[in-house]
Amino acid sequence: MDMQGHDHNGSSSSSSSSMGGQGRAMTHMIFYWGSYGYILFKGWPGERVGMYVLALIVVFVASAIVEWLASTRLVRTESNRVGARIARSVVYAVRVGLAYLVMLAVMSFNVGVVIVAVAGHAVGFLVFRSRVCGGSGRVNGVKAVGGDDGPCGPC
Repeated sequence: MDMQGHDHNGSSSSSSSSMGGQGRAMTHMIFYWGSYGYILFKGWPGERVGMYVLALIVVFVASAIVEWLASTRLVRTESNRVGARIARSVVYAVRVGLAYLVMLAVMSFNVGVVIVAVAGHAVGFLVFRSRVCGGSGRVNGVKAVGGDDGPCGPC
């Protein structure tokens, strides 16, 4: 039986991932602002500002990709019915998986992560789902407000 990290009383010993050597883990249960902590993986981004910025970029891009996958038809429904359904199911699974990863990143309670996740979804919606930047003008299969030209006229 593996007893690594436990003393003989059954309690866990403090690991090297604690903050300030006081036995506090780097996970938070309230919103905080800072470039330290964990987002999705233990040790990432850690205490390095560059890795924190990279984590914010990854969350932003993942949020935008979720909106892109929600708005596009990568597989035509007219082609091979069974194959098209399988391909659409795979795209759907990828979209839901990315959405869950973004949600888990937001659950790090880092305010910066929350802001970039919302911004990524907003930019993705603007670019891919609204007619402002040449998107489909459809949200969940329904035409956007403003008719065929969109709310601001033809783009």
